[in-house]
Amino acid sequence: MTSSTTSQTPISETPGASEVELQIGGMTCASCAARVEKKLNRMDGVTATVNFATEKAKVSYPAGIQVADLIATVVKTGYTAEEPPPPQPEVASRDEPDHREQPADPELAAYRERFTVSALLALPVVLLSMIPALQFDNWQWLALTLASPVVVWGALPFHRAAWTNARHGAATMDTLVSVGTLAAFGWSLWALFLGDAGMPGMHDEFRLTVSRMDGASTIYLEVAAGVVAFILLGRYLEARSKRRAGAALRALLELGAKDVSVLRDGREVRIPVSRLAVGDRFVVRPGEKVATDGTVVEGASAVDASMLTGESVPVDVSVGDPVTGATVNAGGRIVVEATRVGADTQLARMAKLVEDAQNGKAEVQRLADRISAVFVPVVILIALGTFGVWLGVTGDTVAAFTAAVAVLIIACPCALGLATPTALLVGTGRGAQLGILIKGPEVLESTRRVDTVVLDKTGTVTSGRMTLQEVYVADGADEKELLRLAGAVEHASEHPVARAVAAGAEERAGRLPDVEGFENVPGRGVRGRVEGHDVAVGRLYDSLPAELARAKEEAERGGRTAVVVGWDGVARGVVAVADAVKPTSAEAVRELRALGLTPVLLTGDNRAVAEAVAREVGIEQVIAEVLPEDKVAAVRRLQGEGRVVAMVGDGVNDAAALATADLGLAMGTGTDAAIEAGDLTLVRGDLRVAADAIRLSRKTLSTIKGNLVWAFGYNVAALPLAALGLLNPMIAGAAMAFSSVFVVTNSLRLRTFR
Repeated sequence: MTSSTTSQTPISETPGASEVELQIGGMTCASCAARVEKKLNRMDGVTATVNFATEKAKVSYPAGIQVADLIATVVKTGYTAEEPPPPQPEVASRDEPDHREQPADPELAAYRERFTVSALLALPVVLLSMIPALQFDNWQWLALTLASPVVVWGALPFHRAAWTNARHGAATMDTLVSVGTLAAFGWSLWALFLGDAGMPGMHDEFRLTVSRMDGASTIYLEVAAGVVAFILLGRYLEARSKRRAGAALRALLELGAKDVSVLRDGREVRIPVSRLAVGDRFVVRPGEKVATDGTVVEGASAVDASMLTGESVPVDVSVGDPVTGATVNAGGRIVVEATRVGADTQLARMAKLVEDAQNGKAEVQRLADRISAVFVPVVILIALGTFGVWLGVTGDTVAAFTAAVAVLIIACPCALGLATPTALLVGTGRGAQLGILIKGPEVLESTRRVDTVVLDKTGTVTSGRMTLQEVYVADGADEKELLRLAGAVEHASEHPVARAVAAGAEERAGRLPDVEGFENVPGRGVRGRVEGHDVAVGRLYDSLPAELARAKEEAERGGRTAVVVGWDGVARGVVAVADAVKPTSAEAVRELRALGLTPVLLTGDNRAVAEAVAREVGIEQVIAEVLPEDKVAAVRRLQGEGRVVAMVGDGVNDAAALATADLGLAMGTGTDAAIEAGDLTLVRGDLRVAADAIRLSRKTLSTIKGNLVWAFGYNVAALPLAALGLLNPMIAGAAMAFSSVFVVTNSLRLRTFR
């Protein structure tokens, strides 16, 4: 058994450097983010990371450079930039809770509208063009009527982006989409109005022969409209995933208290939490959240800190003990003196950790940027070169233009727009049936390379609920009687240990008697009178018989919480409770090992408990007694050792670590913050699903990569044929259609995943 404890690592900043986060507008694809990032990094001393999903740029800049200079550089690149607005003061009150809803995303609504309208208009165009039996006299003019709004209005974002790129001497996939669709549409207009395609009785069909055609009688409206509809589908799905990118932060920040009762001149005054200052004293009653980090100056209680430590047992606090903001007071009234407020609090630091972890950029995204930066200009040059060579050799403008259009059409990334969305839709649909939620394609990249899986203990490997495990009875005492008396007293308490003892006692000994004179001794236990006996449960006995002392020590050594039970002043036994290991956890660990993963147990619980749980499920490496910052540091340390780390967790305390890990798997039975920070969500809360999730993720990623290879592969293979005049635009359109069919059918294979 290897055991280690990470220490808290302070957050350090680079000397002489400042940081700012800019909101970037106008980006339409990952290439745009790459361009902005490249321009910013060209500035002396500037280090920038632009996240297309969150539309934010995290910039570190030296002295001598102003934020205005950074914004000006972004604007010169063709995009907008501004600093995030300061947080609004909290005005919620106790009587008026905050029920604000997130505003609708105009970008998402715009793409949804464009896709819906374009798809409805493009479908009859494609059917009419591809099925001769549906073609009637002058059908081509109906196709033009339907395709025109798709090419002009539906593809407007691509045209705008292409124009912006052209003004700055750049080219992206938007450029190719715009040029390809406009070329196909423009040729169709020429053929209809100036050629022979507009004559009554004109029919169109696929001709899969390598032969020259009369370009003046051929239209490509289905190509123009179909490409736009498919690409809009991809952009809509992309915008929807961007909408959810900041949900982890919102979930974290919503955990904090909205208002607080501050002591002013001996009176309680309720004010918004934002108005709290260091040194203020505030009251926290049972069931209320601690408003901010502070120190207890009056009273004693039990505080539920599970969101920070993962520990299922509330922490007993008294005068002088620190408490953390957003934790819940589970016991008596306490008065706390604020020591940290605002951005300095533990909760705010957790939110900052999650945000920092989300600022990374996926490798597939970077690869796509590099490919598009080369692919698009090359295609345009090939098309221009094809036109020039054909015109120079043959002197036939129609033939030259036909070959050039064929190059553009064959290169249009129709299948590229389907490659990721269809595989993701089918993969996520199948995953939902298995209790697995996959958020997006960017989170799948590391699944094939993952070699280490870090498992949170409480709520992940264990149930997160305390249960009665063992009962030790002294000589002369009866186990059933001990359980009845102990359960009766503990039944009157709300402490999780007490609830576990009471529930276990009722299950094993039957109906519990009533208790009289119940008393809660803060930090030590409970006592009361049951059936004529003065019963005490907890740490209320200064000395124990040797056999009970050994039993208590053995239970604690095994990672259990041991409480002493006695009556009439004599200790009679020891009951041990523990967070029960899920019955499927050991099997899940074996399945993860079978996938080539090394399991590591990471928990805020004490080392004895963690090692006992690890032994039970078959985990060798344990990292225990860690706070949220330490969990992040532990994940980063493993990554620094060259490991590719997957993290499985369920609590708020796991959110930052889930976001930092190469692959975050959140238990669906856990907190919203963990679910939103994770890349995958295990809906059923069964750890065995983690192995299925990794297998499904790997399969989905493999399918996406296969689709992308085909989407680019047919272009690369067919471009020379088109340039040599061996392909006409109609055959190019057929190749595009076939590539789309291949991509869809390949993606549908994910439905059979087991």
